[in-house]
Amino acid sequence: MNIVCIAWGSLIWEPGPLKLASDWQPDGPALPLEFVRDSDDSAELALVLHAPAPPMPTRWARLDAAGLDDAREMLRRREKIRPEYPQWVGSLPDPVPPGLSAKTPAAIVACIADWMATRDVDAVVWTALPAKFAGVSERAPSPHEAVALLAALQGDERTRAEEYVRRIPGDIRTLYRGVIEERLGWTPHQ
Repeated sequence: MNIVCIAWGSLIWEPGPLKLASDWQPDGPALPLEFVRDSDDSAELALVLHAPAPPMPTRWARLDAAGLDDAREMLRRREKIRPEYPQWVGSLPDPVPPGLSAKTPAAIVACIADWMATRDVDAVVWTALPAKFAGVSERAPSPHEAVALLAALQGDERTRAEEYVRRIPGDIRTLYRGVIEERLGWTPHQ
């Protein structure tokens, strides 16, 4: 079974427990992305799917997985998603575990399905974590709030948050990234 993972953030440089069967390829589907998730276990402001944002380039890699359930579990563990939130791991052909509502909007799932149809791919997984700010799930910060959060960080937290933003591929040019670069000088690594 040909299973791939779509990525746009730290999965690219820190795949962790994901067993990659190929290098990351630059021609993933264009998906709406923005820096709108206050990370659960660090000070970074994570880049996540965000339907109001314009489409951005993504990466993809083949996974060495026994099946779709194995691929979903690898991604769940890598993203530290608690088992009670399986809907935060998106997948096709089965986008939502039975009895749960999807976290990935239907238009984004359709975009991924269209991309999938142009590849020799049987299944796809992706991170479907929602926006989160100030402890409120599905609340996206404004660009001003995002920059204020990052600007207030100090020491190792600030260093880690800056490194995260700077390591995001340079072709992902979100609105918030532009504001972060302008106000904090956190430009992409070359």
